[in-house]
Amino acid sequence: MIVQLLSENLQNKLGLVSHATSTRSQLPILSNFLIKAKEGKLYISATDLEIGIEVQIQAKIEEEGSITVPAKTFLELLNNIPSGKISLNTTKEGLELKGEKIKTLFQTIPSEEFPKIYEEKGEKVMMIKKEDIVNDFGKVVFAAGQDQSRTALSGVLVESAVGEDGLGFLFVATDGYRLSLKKNIAKEEKTKKIKEGVSMLVPARVVREIISISKDGEDVEVYVSKEKNQIMFCQEEITLVGRLIEAEFPDYKKIIPQDFSTKASFNREEMLRAVRACYVFSKETAGIVKISVLKNKVVVSANTPSVGENTIEVEAKTQGEENEIAFNARYLLDILSNVEEEGIAFEMTGPLNPGVFKIENDNSFLHLIMPIRVQA
Repeated sequence: MIVQLLSENLQNKLGLVSHATSTRSQLPILSNFLIKAKEGKLYISATDLEIGIEVQIQAKIEEEGSITVPAKTFLELLNNIPSGKISLNTTKEGLELKGEKIKTLFQTIPSEEFPKIYEEKGEKVMMIKKEDIVNDFGKVVFAAGQDQSRTALSGVLVESAVGEDGLGFLFVATDGYRLSLKKNIAKEEKTKKIKEGVSMLVPARVVREIISISKDGEDVEVYVSKEKNQIMFCQEEITLVGRLIEAEFPDYKKIIPQDFSTKASFNREEMLRAVRACYVFSKETAGIVKISVLKNKVVVSANTPSVGENTIEVEAKTQGEENEIAFNARYLLDILSNVEEEGIAFEMTGPLNPGVFKIENDNSFLHLIMPIRVQA
């Protein structure tokens, strides 16, 4: 393999690929980048067997070939050399990197030992814009479970959904204590953005990666290989591959309240500051924060005998009964931090029923949190 390219082009892409390298595996090959020069393009890829990432880089290919190099060492070196032309050449001793004032030799492992990230793309099931990935996936993925033993709760449910305006996406995630749901119904002219009948459970890690590595302004094509049980996100020069979760997602519709007795509308940023301040006084009591909906205001409070107590009023438009409910403060901070819109509506029916957060004048999103039972 003989390749010439700009070091800055390589630097820009290596950081993305490094997300998929493994540092804990007993297989040394999983700590390596696969570098492949083929058909006029340079490909860099990595995998930890859970996810795989492959990028394409503009380069002059003088001789095709492939090799693997230690990912950490290769990345650290590239981040510490000046911009400019470099060459990558395979020799009997390893991979040689040359620049204007640098010459480096990397120890290598044959590319034949590197596991295949994918063998086929599969069927194209949807196309989604970068901004929708951030706005829609970002509003739900934080609610996915961290406990890998509860497999069905460790992913995001992605389904095709039909609305008045046409066909679109539905995203749902839950860890058993909270649930986030976001709909994105396309207008009529965009109904071909997703295939009807799609239903898949995507690992939360894969979702977080596609949020972080996808580029602005470029559509992301999504493919599913039923035979390999794989999902693939493709965006021009970036490919992300993950394995779908084979588990039955809980029937989330049963726990979503259909009505409420109390509603309060308030400013998200003001409520976020209030919860943060009260969280300081609740850390030693399992992070319990009380929300009291009173006339024209919401009172946020926390009380720890050994520390003290804190009460903050938040201006609000309220309707229905006065009510009180207690939540884990971290869950409140998560929802208030992961939504950008400033107008938030909160609905509840009694202290023992779930509380529901919505975006004002937007029926496409809701976030449900189970309450904490506290002594009066």
